[in-house]
Amino acid sequence: MLCAGKKSYFVAAVCIIAVTSMLTVSYLRLQRVSHQPKVIQEGRRCRGKIANSTITALKGNKTFIISPYFDDRESKVTRLIGIVHHEDVKQLYCWFCCQPNGKIYVSKAKIDVHSDRFGFPYGAADILCLEPENCDPKHVSIHQSPHENIDQLPRFEIKNRKAETFSVDFTVCISAMFGNYNNVLQFIQSVEMYKILGVQKVVIYKNNCSHLMEKVLKFYIEEGTVEIIPWPINSHLRVSSKWHFMQDGTHIGYYGQIAALNDCIYRNMGRSKFVILNDADEIILPLKHPNWKTMMNSLQEQNPGTSVFLFENHIFPETISSPMFNISSWNTVPGVNILQHIYREPDRKDVINPRKMIVDPRKVIQTSVHSVLHAYGNSVNVPMDVALIYHCRKALQRDLPRESLIRDTTLWRYNSSLIMNVNKVLSQTMLRAQ
Repeated sequence: MLCAGKKSYFVAAVCIIAVTSMLTVSYLRLQRVSHQPKVIQEGRRCRGKIANSTITALKGNKTFIISPYFDDRESKVTRLIGIVHHEDVKQLYCWFCCQPNGKIYVSKAKIDVHSDRFGFPYGAADILCLEPENCDPKHVSIHQSPHENIDQLPRFEIKNRKAETFSVDFTVCISAMFGNYNNVLQFIQSVEMYKILGVQKVVIYKNNCSHLMEKVLKFYIEEGTVEIIPWPINSHLRVSSKWHFMQDGTHIGYYGQIAALNDCIYRNMGRSKFVILNDADEIILPLKHPNWKTMMNSLQEQNPGTSVFLFENHIFPETISSPMFNISSWNTVPGVNILQHIYREPDRKDVINPRKMIVDPRKVIQTSVHSVLHAYGNSVNVPMDVALIYHCRKALQRDLPRESLIRDTTLWRYNSSLIMNVNKVLSQTMLRAQ
């Protein structure tokens, strides 16, 4: 009887597992079907106003669209980078207008709010919609309902539709420039260091900056180095200059930095071999190689299958300086002279230094600030003897005496080229205006 009882329990367990598996498969199949595009209108011309703003609020002000991108790495989808309220936005639909047949398709969106909201009610999100099989739509509209007059909805151009050949090797993404940014000298030095190390493009998500900084940006735009993405996020949300929620009524952290970083990756996916994610006061300094190209060739050779390379951050306090490179013509320019800051803080006990990244953008699905959230391929921590992040800013260990800091003159390897290049920029911007 006992054996018979055990046998019946086993049969029952097998049955339960089988039924559960069938229900799961059916549910996933239904989910897939429910997200398939459906024709709801025919014989229509594509209308609706083209959205030209970097950030566009949808009706209700709980969803904000930055830009849609074509993504066929797994299936043929439109991936919209956006910002949503993590609780209140439950349902969205993509409206595709296919020409020349004039068919209007509606596709239910999958809303994937990034896991790194840090407690804020709004967070970066991927809004994913399957595209129609026999159509390569150029634009998409978004709405909370599958029933709407499409003529009244803003239309967003779907980027990355056409395959591109790489126009640059390295692009730096800086997000976001805010707080009436006026650290002019350090910004120029950083950009010139990026160029020396091999960068061809610097993309800046600009909220605001000083009048003097605007002159510098104008110079770099005309030179072809800088691309400005307007970032008026505080026109839509109450922003915090902190990265974590402080129960102070703000909506999103650090001026929506994470949404901007994700947009920058997708924006440069087809045109840049590598994308560097760091701030304007940070420089990835190679220690074993003269520039980023030779460094990345070596790192890729040593780490096949790796798409994300993480570099350790080290603080060089702006309060501790060296008398070297006190260049008188630079003293009237607001900002920090990084050549005078060659003392770095030692590692803190039981504290892991944050990292910034060089990534293969075609392998990244979602990124945070100090690591990727989802990617194809591996991530690797680059050893400090290969490269480190030179980060000149306010001290973190403010009570350390000077003798406890580590003298590190790696930056001085580039001093001759850096001084010459900075003087060129200053002569063609501020000095010309005087």
